[in-house]
Amino acid sequence: MSHQRNPRHPEPPRRIRAAHTATTVTVYQAYAPSLGLPAARDGRFPPAWKRERMTWIKPSFLWMMYRCGWATKPDQERVLAVEIDRTGFDWALGHACLSHYDPAVHPDRDTWKHQLRNSPARIQWDPERDLHLAPLPHRSLQLGLAGEASRRYADEWTVAIRDVTPLAHKIHALVREGDTAAATALLPEERPYPAPAETPGLSPVPA
Repeated sequence: MSHQRNPRHPEPPRRIRAAHTATTVTVYQAYAPSLGLPAARDGRFPPAWKRERMTWIKPSFLWMMYRCGWATKPDQERVLAVEIDRTGFDWALGHACLSHYDPAVHPDRDTWKHQLRNSPARIQWDPERDLHLAPLPHRSLQLGLAGEASRRYADEWTVAIRDVTPLAHKIHALVREGDTAAATALLPEERPYPAPAETPGLSPVPA
């Protein structure tokens, strides 16, 4: 079951939670059918997928549902679960810069701007969401990939792509019916991910 909370071990302010195996981690993106359907069919991103543009990946299924409105927003009607190589994911985290200036992390704004210009990945920590897409007290990862990271994501790191739009619609229908227990049971199992210690903005691991 996803997003369970243990009162003895409350969620830290910022932690990556994801469906992952020993070798892969699953992230989510939403696309128009013209791109999402062939990507899921072929298990890789088609040539039409713009490798020179920044792309944002989300390990949180419910944050993806918040972003795409349960796969109802224009050009976000197909939700993809993209299973990628953990080595690549960790490389992106280790080479990332926060998308905003944080005086607790950066010595000054100029240093942050320099890192931002030269980093192939960006990190945002946004409030995690519940089944009703309301914000929770702890935050979830959004990882932006550009340049080398974007190309490697599409052509090297991607292991499998699944269309999980039917799952999104089914969970949404259960939420609207008020059957939150059944909806929760269908959520992907997202466990704490052992991110590299140098991941920007990561909270210390709780004891």
